[in-house]
Amino acid sequence: MFGRRLGNRTSRAQRTSPLAALRTPPHAGVLSCRVLDPVNEPVPHAEFAVSDAMGRRVVSGETDPYGAFMTAVPAGEYRLAVSAEGYAPYRADATVAENTLASLGDVTLQVARPPALPEPGEWQVEPTHSSIAFTARHIGLARIHGRFNLFAGAVRIGDRMESSAMHVVIDAGSIDTNVRMRDDHLRSADFLDVERFPTLEFYSERFTHRGGNRWAVTGALSLHGVTRTVTLDTEYLGLGNGMEGEVRAACRATTELHRDDFTVSWQTMLARGIAVVGPSISIELDVQIVRQA
Repeated sequence: MFGRRLGNRTSRAQRTSPLAALRTPPHAGVLSCRVLDPVNEPVPHAEFAVSDAMGRRVVSGETDPYGAFMTAVPAGEYRLAVSAEGYAPYRADATVAENTLASLGDVTLQVARPPALPEPGEWQVEPTHSSIAFTARHIGLARIHGRFNLFAGAVRIGDRMESSAMHVVIDAGSIDTNVRMRDDHLRSADFLDVERFPTLEFYSERFTHRGGNRWAVTGALSLHGVTRTVTLDTEYLGLGNGMEGEVRAACRATTELHRDDFTVSWQTMLARGIAVVGPSISIELDVQIVRQA
């Protein structure tokens, strides 16, 4: 009789437990929270990372469309970090007990102050701490990574950032995928045809603020004798000082180019109808500019 009573009591406790609908592993509990903006609206796709007491990442991911996440972790002490574009990072400590829900409730992110913009004037791209990289698909499976080793650029920062301009020149022959035979083919008339078109050039007078530290830099890209409008999705990273006290600004940017738009249309098909080289090229830029005296 006592066993039946104890069993009934346990069943009632399990049914009323916050974890009644969840199956947790042995010696584990559940950590959860909901991420909100300053006006109490959920922040979907906010990134979260849970680290243990030794600083090792245990689990990471994104909040759901309602700004919430819930994850099972071994019982113990944890550090939660939440970040979202345009908001200041949030950090909190949490203790998760076995078979227990540790809820941090509603977490409100504060709007981040955007980094200071570069001062008006002439700036130069600093090649030593900048890179122009690209990625292409190969036979529909792997990705081939490459870069251009030689380039130069100048940026004129206007009184308003939106009135700024930039000009970048890239040596087409400096293409480098770390395979000499492939690089020679990319320099040939099948691709860049560097003898006829020794440079790639990008010129922009259109800087558009997209909110926070995001900008769209739209301009004309000349490649393989063809000029097309291209927009760089740009993340501004802020200002800093170099080893000699010089003022630097940094940004990251991405875009995607379609080879046919620039008549770089060489193609060979495999027997099963798969292209050797994919039709689009992903471009990734890491740029530092230095203010000129």
